[in-house]
Amino acid sequence: MPDALLPYSYLGVLVVILLTTLPLELYLGVRVWRRPRRLLLTIAPVVAVFLLWDLYAIDAEHWFFDPAQTTGVMLFGVLPIEELLFFVVVPIAAVMTLEAVRVVKTHWVVGDER
Repeated sequence: MPDALLPYSYLGVLVVILLTTLPLELYLGVRVWRRPRRLLLTIAPVVAVFLLWDLYAIDAEHWFFDPAQTTGVMLFGVLPIEELLFFVVVPIAAVMTLEAVRVVKTHWVVGDER
């Protein structure tokens, strides 16, 4: 990877995740983006828990983020913005995938449709 693109590698992964799940919304009509309140209620607890977990792990020096592979935009002085975006993008991709399975496998009941 060219050095000029290295700071955007984490963001690049997130973009690929979004682009690979977008067809589920467009072609299968999973309606994840059309129900923003439901989506927010689904991912907000995940974001909160993992954000706190990450902040603890960074403070305890369990892990760190390579500054060369992030944009340098930091939250709370220690957490790359890409990490927060990861906690948003990956759960959205998971919800999109689950909803796609429910569209294709209409006989599968998850719990809220009764």
